[in-house]
Amino acid sequence: MSDINPLAGLAGKDIVLDQIVPARMPWGGIVPKGKTLRIIDLEGSQAVDFLCYNAADTAERYNAPNTIKAAGTLLLTAGHKLYSDRGQALFSIVADTFGGHDTIGGCCSAPSNRMLYGVEDSPGCRENFLSALEVHGLGWRDVVPNVNFFMSVPVGAAGEAAIAAGSSRAGEYVDLRAEMDVLVAISNCPQVNNPCNNYNPTPVRLIVW
Repeated sequence: MSDINPLAGLAGKDIVLDQIVPARMPWGGIVPKGKTLRIIDLEGSQAVDFLCYNAADTAERYNAPNTIKAAGTLLLTAGHKLYSDRGQALFSIVADTFGGHDTIGGCCSAPSNRMLYGVEDSPGCRENFLSALEVHGLGWRDVVPNVNFFMSVPVGAAGEAAIAAGSSRAGEYVDLRAEMDVLVAISNCPQVNNPCNNYNPTPVRLIVW
């Protein structure tokens, strides 16, 4: 049993959102500037695919290369920022119990599941992103390489890389402080063809204060 308290530090906070995202499902919404979003891996070993955009101008969105170069690492944790393609901070990671969130694995999708695993009719995180973003007028071209919270893609000395088995513990969380009004799209990853979720997608919890 995990000794992590996923509600640590929340006493007395002005909670504006507290929502369970079921296994395999999308979520989308705006996190106002100065508010903090906590993503909680309720049962452990659950990858959470994450995209974000300037809510006032969604042409500006998360940029993996800028984020990686500013962090000096492929693995994000507290103290790092998620940067846009215009070099502005969208979120700051202000607390993190997991450490080492993936920036290179991207999102799964029905086409990639067919390509990699030979399975048909297996929608993934891209389809979840599209569902979350459609109400904001965004579509296929707006889904860019994303952050994968609670997921690991180890890279070897020769450049080899592969998605590792989910290793987060029940209750692990990451806190993201919005540096502007940010549109967020989340896919609570439905993948069962690789071990990112230990082949068992589970719910996550979102809290904003």
